[in-house]
Amino acid sequence: MTAATTPLQPLLHALLVTLRAPSQVWCSPDGQVHAHGLHGVYHADVRVLSQAEVRVDGELPEAIAAGGTGPGTFEASVVLRGIDGPGADPTTLLRRRRTVTPGEVTEELEVSSGTDVPVSGRVSVHLASDLARTETVKQGLPTAPVAPEVTSDGVRWSDDGTVVDVTAPGAEIHADHAGATLMWDVRVTPGQPVTVGWSVRSEVTAVVHAPATPAPEWSVPQVEADDRRLPALVTRSLADLDGLRMSAGFAPDETFLAAGAPWFFTLFGRDSIWAARLLLPLGTDLARGTLRTLAARQGTRTDPATSEQPGKILHEVRSQELKGEGGMSLPPLYYGTVDATSLWVCLLHDAWRWGMARDDVEGLLPALDAALGWMRDHGDADGDGFLDYADTTGHGLSNQGWKDSGDSIQWKDGRLAEGPIALSEVQAYAHEAAVGAADLLDALGRPGSHEWRDWAAALKARFREKFWLHDGDGPYVAIALDRHGAPVDSVASNMGHLLGTGLLDPDEERAVAHRLVSDDMSSGYGLRTLSTTSRGYWPLGYHRGTVWTHDTAIAVVGLAKAGLGAEAGVLARGLLEAAPHFAFQLPELYGGNEVGDGPGPLPYPAACHPQAWSAASAVAILTAALGLDPAPDGGLRATPPTPSAVGALDVDGLRVGGRSFRVRASADGAARVEPAQVEAAG
Repeated sequence: MTAATTPLQPLLHALLVTLRAPSQVWCSPDGQVHAHGLHGVYHADVRVLSQAEVRVDGELPEAIAAGGTGPGTFEASVVLRGIDGPGADPTTLLRRRRTVTPGEVTEELEVSSGTDVPVSGRVSVHLASDLARTETVKQGLPTAPVAPEVTSDGVRWSDDGTVVDVTAPGAEIHADHAGATLMWDVRVTPGQPVTVGWSVRSEVTAVVHAPATPAPEWSVPQVEADDRRLPALVTRSLADLDGLRMSAGFAPDETFLAAGAPWFFTLFGRDSIWAARLLLPLGTDLARGTLRTLAARQGTRTDPATSEQPGKILHEVRSQELKGEGGMSLPPLYYGTVDATSLWVCLLHDAWRWGMARDDVEGLLPALDAALGWMRDHGDADGDGFLDYADTTGHGLSNQGWKDSGDSIQWKDGRLAEGPIALSEVQAYAHEAAVGAADLLDALGRPGSHEWRDWAAALKARFREKFWLHDGDGPYVAIALDRHGAPVDSVASNMGHLLGTGLLDPDEERAVAHRLVSDDMSSGYGLRTLSTTSRGYWPLGYHRGTVWTHDTAIAVVGLAKAGLGAEAGVLARGLLEAAPHFAFQLPELYGGNEVGDGPGPLPYPAACHPQAWSAASAVAILTAALGLDPAPDGGLRATPPTPSAVGALDVDGLRVGGRSFRVRASADGAARVEPAQVEAAG
């Protein structure tokens, strides 16, 4: 295969998305769903329509405005100069209003005119479908149109697992092997708009589907801040998260957040856990649903083909085998993750502290015992005392932490680390999980707490001995240990996840903080994944120089928890500096170029947006800026770090258990906690 014919992953950065999980529409900035790239209407993991292109009298309209108008809604305004009256002013307008609900997309096409006399034209929508799997689209592989079937009320596409029905009241329908065209002849009188429309309903055999509950599982707080970027970011982020809410067929009454659109529109253990964890100050219902959903498919046996082990929390769920580059092939239920199990325990502990009902916590204790057992009995494959991973199948993920690309774990000189690999942040999660589990067991009067505190203390001692390195800028934590137990010497963002976990002492946390905000790591738009001093650094390298929103936010929360307010502020302001460049929808990741190097952060052209843990990062900034921590009596404590990263801040609608709170913090760090003035939505 030549370079000219090599399949290329489609780019996303310039496309607009409208979604209500598990349905999504990806279009160009003019609102058109063209027949190329990622464009399409998707349901679950199938592209049910690969084209939905509007023309008037055979001509493409000219867009003047387009964008989201609310959760699951979109509108494009286009001018129709081909049927317009005389003069320079555009006097014939088409508004394309799109609404996405789970399993259905509807469009209204409203034509209005400001001409002196009526105008006439033929409005058409050309539809096509390839019924391609999302992964096929992601790999840029060629697809072919599926021939439609004309029905009594529209047109249908179908295969063994998918049925797609289009209805178009009043339309003339022409269909052939390549697609179907819906047509309406309209005559528009000034002041009397004419509206036509169509809709598509889709059914796809899938493991995950949309939740039935209409409202989100969290509060929607009122936020006021001196830095006005923060309220805008919170508003947009929570709206995006609402569209990512899903449930699984094996836990249909529970809700979790899909990892991200378009590629990860399903349950991911690590991603869904982190998103729920960052949202805890807005309520525990999402955490409960996420914990229960993952517990329903917790590992029960040893199966090398799926990486399942007793007590292990899954990595991802798909409706069929997932094939990728380099011979990668993942089964529909895949457990190839080294960190999700410890993070599940951390989420349970944190949800308990934030007021999750005792009965709900106790109902998850068997899963807790199993998860702890995995950490002790299976997490350390090579017996060196650290949780590690290695793909034994030859077709699974070669890296199984959150940096899971093939070149993410490398030495300063660019060499790739050889597995089994023990990541630094994975040890921090395990330590935090063990200590948190011990506290939880004590609180519930259950045995075993001493064992887990001793286990955590031993891990902490081993970590201090093995993971610390020094260079000309001082001490830092290695990204990982390789198969020989050697510390991989890259300066990387992973060490930011250690802060606030209890794995480091205060002097060590200060050393890490110093490295995170240095010029080689902090771009001014957030935390780079890899230092610019590494040979492998590249500002658009997926895990080797880009900024990941959630990665920065986790470091911000950890820094604030460690009392390092100045450093937390540096990274928090970086995210706020980046947010307006992405219309306050912070994507999965973006370029590591520094402020002043170009008009803004470079878009990573294949980044998912919205992405669950990226959107949840807005709440992480609130948490850090207010120094939020639940109190043992069910109250809320606020100790804002100084200097403040956002000036004065007022948040009404925070939650601990069944109680709602308002926190008002001044720019100098004084804070007052009081009952919420108005119960927040949600």
